[in-house]
Amino acid sequence: MTVNWNMAQFVRSAAKPADFPKDGLPQVVFAGRSNVGKSSVINRLLNRKNFARVGSAPGKTTHINYFCIAEKLYLVDLPGYGYAKVSKQERDRWGRLIEAWFADVNRMALGILIVDARHKPTADDCTMAQVFLSSGKPFLVVANKLDKLKRSEIAGNAQLIRETLALTKAIPLILFSAEKGEGKEALLGEITHHLEA
Repeated sequence: MTVNWNMAQFVRSAAKPADFPKDGLPQVVFAGRSNVGKSSVINRLLNRKNFARVGSAPGKTTHINYFCIAEKLYLVDLPGYGYAKVSKQERDRWGRLIEAWFADVNRMALGILIVDARHKPTADDCTMAQVFLSSGKPFLVVANKLDKLKRSEIAGNAQLIRETLALTKAIPLILFSAEKGEGKEALLGEITHHLEA
């Protein structure tokens, strides 16, 4: 499938399951901690500066945001998890919304978990990895903020991420820098491959 990644439009913010699109287009879903740079990764893929809202404060994405690409697929941006400065009630609402999204795994063509390349994945990251794994759908991990690592740290950190998330060899781990664009072609290649599968 050839996708013109420059033909991207914001479609909607879903606050409840009734808002989820029902047109059957494949959905590529992005999950990650609220300060891991999810919006920046999406912006880098689409060559846009502030397309997916980049918040100065974490926890800006409070709904499920849908971006339609060339009328062929959706990029789906889930609310970031693990951010303490929102009320428990709000965190619970996000949780229910995300659970509702995953209740129908047929909507997912590919799951993408974004973690911080500098740190060991958190317990929340591990839970999210398990949600993706148990869906039975293709899944990969993007380790963002690669530009913040020394060259000598990269291999060890990548190994730690793989071990902590219990990733099999079959699950790709893409080292990524939203800042510099490293890993962008690899990620676009994986997305395109899964849309064709």
